[in-house]
Amino acid sequence: MILKILIKLFALVQHYKNSFWIKNPHKAQERTFNYLIQKAKKTEFGRDHNFDKISNHQDFVKNVPIRDYEKIKSYVEKVRKGEPNILWSGKPLYFSKTSGTTSGVKYIPISKESISTHINSARDAILSYIYYTGNAKIFFGKQIFLQGSPTLEIINGIKTGRLSGIVAHHVPKYLQRSRMPTWNTNCIEDWEKKVEKIIEETLVENMTIIGGIPPWVQMYFEKIKQKTNMPISKVFRNFSLFIYGGVNFEPYRNIFEDLIGKKIDTIELFPASEGFFAYQDKPGREDLLLILNNKIFYEFIELDHFKKNKFKRLTLKDVITNKDYVMIVSTNAGLWSYNVGDTIRFTSLKPFRILVTGRVKHFISAFGEHVIGKEVETALNKTLKNTDVKVVEFTVAPQNNPESGLPHHEWFIEFDNLPESLSEFSKKLDDFMQEENIYYKDLISGKILKPLVIRKVTKNGFKIYMKKIGKLGGQNKLPRLSNDRSIVNKLLN
Repeated sequence: MILKILIKLFALVQHYKNSFWIKNPHKAQERTFNYLIQKAKKTEFGRDHNFDKISNHQDFVKNVPIRDYEKIKSYVEKVRKGEPNILWSGKPLYFSKTSGTTSGVKYIPISKESISTHINSARDAILSYIYYTGNAKIFFGKQIFLQGSPTLEIINGIKTGRLSGIVAHHVPKYLQRSRMPTWNTNCIEDWEKKVEKIIEETLVENMTIIGGIPPWVQMYFEKIKQKTNMPISKVFRNFSLFIYGGVNFEPYRNIFEDLIGKKIDTIELFPASEGFFAYQDKPGREDLLLILNNKIFYEFIELDHFKKNKFKRLTLKDVITNKDYVMIVSTNAGLWSYNVGDTIRFTSLKPFRILVTGRVKHFISAFGEHVIGKEVETALNKTLKNTDVKVVEFTVAPQNNPESGLPHHEWFIEFDNLPESLSEFSKKLDDFMQEENIYYKDLISGKILKPLVIRKVTKNGFKIYMKKIGKLGGQNKLPRLSNDRSIVNKLLN
């Protein structure tokens, strides 16, 4: 009883602390901007970009251009060689190793100042949940976050590995006793073997919190159900909170509720190697609270402008709701006006809340329609509503050269159970796609495109594909859509 009161008190105190920056967002961003510039003046990047002459955002825009990884890579390579004071003061504690579509492997620096923001933001998300729900019982059992291996290699004195593996080294002491799985199991590289071992360890435990990227948690749940012939809620009777990030949960929700055997509370997080950007601060809300106290300065470019190579950079003072923006960040790990590749949409300006609408490079515009991830996910969710149909996974690609008829969008879907009529399901899905994207509607009505076509993917087809390309499990995600057929051609093979 005393422990439960202390946890709730901790949640109350943290809620009160966060209210200061939530209610004063522009002051929080101004402080962050000044801190970052002052801290990095004497770095090589700071000298190269006249940080000593920067006093406001206009100066910053003039001196620091927008960058992606390729344009900052020359600085990163110096850091990787062990040189200090290049992008940030001193050397980073870690490099987060990620795979890029154009840059190959990317090495994102994580400093001693920035690592704490990853941990504290995840903590605040859970405390916010406790503040609003009063459910402190989640800490009276075991917790698991399905993640990549925490094994790190050392390159010129800097530890290097996957973000989830790095974070595993910083689990707070008060969670270490209840954390699952064991360290040795977490270090298993083969994802299928790792899941089997995790099941062996967790089946006998009182699991209360389970977290991870939905498709890989789904794999964990499916294997448990196969072993026990029971829904997850019967296996883990006190399991009451699922924490996820990386992909939209909605396409998986029906499958999860079927596997679990009941509805369950969820928290969505928006972490990345570049920083922890947002979390779902209120249960039941679809949008996420943009974090403004973690030493990240945000800029935004309207997506429509970005596509036309017009890079007018806005701050929080300039944004409006219901418009898609490319998110640009400058961080206390030494990323400067860095395009993280995500597109977001503001749902609220008091406080600043967002939806993640997709990836800049993940879209279909083979015919000028520029369909984004949020649109295909929303259309599918509307089609699934009030049906018994369940979708395991899907991706969408253009079919530019069909054997007959007009070009079209091709949806590759792995169903858990099929619709009674696939043609009716396809028509509904196409109708909702036209509602979501006016350009797509114009192309259909103008007979430039014919309505979408669904291709059924065999059971476990996506998992087999991910395994073949070496991306099964961990933080790896299947792109929802692409502007070419590189993914679906491999699926077809």
